[in-house]
Amino acid sequence: MKDFRYIDNIASLKLDRDACIGCGMCATVCPHRIFEIQDNKADILDFNACMECGACALNCPTDAISVTPGVGCASYIITVWLSKLTGKKVDSACC
Repeated sequence: MKDFRYIDNIASLKLDRDACIGCGMCATVCPHRIFEIQDNKADILDFNACMECGACALNCPTDAISVTPGVGCASYIITVWLSKLTGKKVDSACC
C-alpha cells in the first residue's frame, strides 16, 4: 500500500520501542504493512499509511502500541464511503 495515503502526520499511532519484545504481531496483522521488525524491535516504516484500524494495538502482548480507532482520517474516509453507499448525508468531521 505504498501509494495509499490519508492526511499526512495525523494518525494517532504511537509505538513504545522500550516495551516492544519483537514478537512481530504488529507486522503480521497490519493491513497496510507499516511495521517491520528490526534489531528485535518493531519499527514504524510508513506512519502516514496508518488507517487507525487498531489491529496492531489489539494484538500487541506488551501494549507497546497505542492507536485510537475511529478518529482522524480513517473515520473521515469511512464516513465518506458510507455516505456514498447509502446515498445519505452522514455527519462527518476530519482532523
